[in-house]
Amino acid sequence: MLVLWGVSVKLRDSSIVDLFWGPAFVLVAWLTVFEFGATPRGVLIASLVSAWGVRLGAYLAWRNLGHGEDKRYAAMRAKHGAAWWWRSLFIVFGLQGVLVWIVSLPVRAGIASEFGGWSWLDALACSLVVVGILFESLGDWQLARFKADPANKGKIMNRGLWRFTRHPNYFGDFVVWWGLACFGTWFTLIGPVVMSVLLIRVSGKALLEAGMRGRPGFDEYEKATSGFFPWWPRS
Repeated sequence: MLVLWGVSVKLRDSSIVDLFWGPAFVLVAWLTVFEFGATPRGVLIASLVSAWGVRLGAYLAWRNLGHGEDKRYAAMRAKHGAAWWWRSLFIVFGLQGVLVWIVSLPVRAGIASEFGGWSWLDALACSLVVVGILFESLGDWQLARFKADPANKGKIMNRGLWRFTRHPNYFGDFVVWWGLACFGTWFTLIGPVVMSVLLIRVSGKALLEAGMRGRPGFDEYEKATSGFFPWWPRS
């Protein structure tokens, strides 16, 4: 994150931190494998984290690169003025570094574990992670196709998985991290708890919907569609 902050100062673009949110966990996972040894269980956990993190990073890079600094970070830059270059180290990059450290606890505990066998929890973990990755990938793909059609400009996406939850991408992340939690121990559950709070109450659902309120059709969509956990649309 320190290196990434230096790059952001050079580029005058703090939003590059979002592109490396997923890959940061990949780096943490494989460094943990390197530290504690490449056991089959450890490599499996790191591979699952890699599938999630690389896909997320690649998707965000495809979506965001070439469009300038994200408006959220641009607003913070304008608010802090000339001091933003050093304040962003703490407000953005330092904070995300701490969050990666906390959220990755079950991943690091699972890789570092001396447990040599396999359990039903491992099977559950793998299943949840795969389902979560597929769910959020499908949601992102459906949204990208919807936005690519000029006829949908200004409209609210309410098709496919977006009929059942207003945030299939965030719900997929939620499932992935509760799946990875099954590899850890009870005291590392703080990781998925923090991720859940971020997705639902802080930088995910809450922040996105705050910016969507007032758009034509959103009120109707909000009333008809589950806010986070998938459910049948209300009439």
